[in-house]
Amino acid sequence: MGAMDAAAQSAAEPAAESVAGTADVVVVGAGPAGSTTAAYLAMAGLDVLLLEKTTFPREKVCGDGLTPRAVRELITLGIPHPEADGWIRNHGLRILGGGMTLTLDWPNTSEFPPYGLVRTRMDFDDILARHAVKHGARLLEGVNVTGPVLDSGGRIVGVRARAVDETSEQADRDVPTTLTYRAPLVIAADGNSSRLSLAMGRQKRDDRPMGVAVRTYYTSPRTNDDYLESWLELWVADPKNPGERVLLPGYGWVFGVGDGTSNLGLGILNTSKAFGNVDYKDVMRRWVATMPEEWTFTDETMVGPIRGAALPMGFNRQPHYADGLLLVGDAGGMVNPFNGEGIAYAMESGRLAADVVAQAFARPDDAGRERVLSSYPTVMKDALGGYYTLGRWFARAIGNPEVMRLATKYGLPRTTLMRFLLKIMANLPERHGGRADDRIIQALSTMAPDA
Repeated sequence: MGAMDAAAQSAAEPAAESVAGTADVVVVGAGPAGSTTAAYLAMAGLDVLLLEKTTFPREKVCGDGLTPRAVRELITLGIPHPEADGWIRNHGLRILGGGMTLTLDWPNTSEFPPYGLVRTRMDFDDILARHAVKHGARLLEGVNVTGPVLDSGGRIVGVRARAVDETSEQADRDVPTTLTYRAPLVIAADGNSSRLSLAMGRQKRDDRPMGVAVRTYYTSPRTNDDYLESWLELWVADPKNPGERVLLPGYGWVFGVGDGTSNLGLGILNTSKAFGNVDYKDVMRRWVATMPEEWTFTDETMVGPIRGAALPMGFNRQPHYADGLLLVGDAGGMVNPFNGEGIAYAMESGRLAADVVAQAFARPDDAGRERVLSSYPTVMKDALGGYYTLGRWFARAIGNPEVMRLATKYGLPRTTLMRFLLKIMANLPERHGGRADDRIIQALSTMAPDA
């Protein structure tokens, strides 16, 4: 890498540190974004270090549902997903609201497969990480990145980390040795909190929507449900007025996992007045208590605790590249504001980032490489910026309970309208040779500003 390598080597080493490894690229975080990025970069012939603070398999809070957009990324990455290996296919979305139930199949287009999948993150992330390793990435587990290594100009040229001893009695206790990993490019795939981004001065944008989701698993006969289920309204009995009902904040889901359990969860946006002012776990318990007894969603059948996670939406952290640090997935706030989906966009950003990085490393000089790397924010905005702007408008609108009530009451009975909304909310328009609704979605996304 010429001068870029020289810059990396020029950064001062504290006496207590040891240089544990060097690479063309260090990727921090082996979730869907990091592992996808690492796999594509390794396929392009680059030397990639993939650092993960935990050890696989490990759990992540997620609905575990993959839309056809996410399935397309799996296919493109080359990951087979036969049902015999535990991949549970679903045909579409079942929507409950306004006293109605509407079942919609995924659209069958040339661009996206006509099915979705369910796979727990315990398995899913492990599969992606091993796929990256198979293609040449070097995965190091139990390595907790604590901060960047900077050169004299403030450019990141590596990371500092500690080895995590997960076998000790004190979980996540750090072994005192500080390790340094060097590379002329670092990719932050370290999730919503993104310690690296914060260390490099990239704060979250307050003008972007943020969500919170909580979920758990129950053993249930609904485990083999072949539709994802979305509850637009969460009605429960009013404890103060028996016989009356009250509407809880947020939306819910029920996804059959196929292993004897179902994934139940709910989400709420910060555009709602209730955001941050309610006990989300209590809301979920009250909602689950309203469900039919034969579904067996009870405390006795609950598998594991109710866990929560933040959903960073609509590019809520920018710039996506500067000073040697490139952001992918949740680190760059790439969750879809329409539906809270993150996996598809984590993998998509990883694919797009890897293409930019491979092109950059093919340039013969530092200036040329930096010029290509600096195009990444524009690449992401071209791909998703306008669509995410539409999503931000949508998130603000449904934060108003009256808007949501009217949309549910008058929208659900209109199947044609709901098919259109499914296509736009799951971001499944056909770009070439599509129908009128595909062209409308493309036009709206193109006209919307991508700030």
